[in-house]
Amino acid sequence: MISRLTGTLIEKSPPQIVVDCQGVGYEVAVPMSSFYNLPALGERVSLYIQFVVREDAQLLYGFLTTKEREAFRLLTRITGVGPKMALSVLSGMSVDELAQSVALQEIGPLTRVPGVGKKTAERLLLELKGKLADALPTVGGGTHSAGSVQHEALSALIALGYSDKEALPVLKALPAEISVEDAIRQALRVFAKK
Repeated sequence: MISRLTGTLIEKSPPQIVVDCQGVGYEVAVPMSSFYNLPALGERVSLYIQFVVREDAQLLYGFLTTKEREAFRLLTRITGVGPKMALSVLSGMSVDELAQSVALQEIGPLTRVPGVGKKTAERLLLELKGKLADALPTVGGGTHSAGSVQHEALSALIALGYSDKEALPVLKALPAEISVEDAIRQALRVFAKK
């Protein structure tokens, strides 16, 4: 069983990457949340791995944090949710956002993930209830991590019609201690000047 890979990042083609580990290139699928935080090509990367064996394939799924890998494992244990859908969920929202949606039983954020309909979202909320409590940033919410703020602001800008390629560089240039609302507001000001 492969649990962790450390090597040189030699290819990036979302959601697939290739990590060279002493001459052997491992193709790994990663959620977009991890993809955006990967180092540049040619640099060392270390990923937590979930090894999935099917009749027709042996697949590696990689994550920058153990929290993401644990969320992936929890998602794939749900009937009807395979690795592809679990990767899609973790690409569409952070683990903290998923945990908050589950804790508050909010269906909206899940249905915004491509490929997740209302019935699937309801099943996810039901099955994950009480299992993602450790992933919540704080009880009662209120504070957001910088990655969570960036992700929420990115989702809002995409909903407004901007591409992630346009929005992500602008959001990365903003200060770390910023609210979602201020991040969106400042990004819109930058776009208005262009």
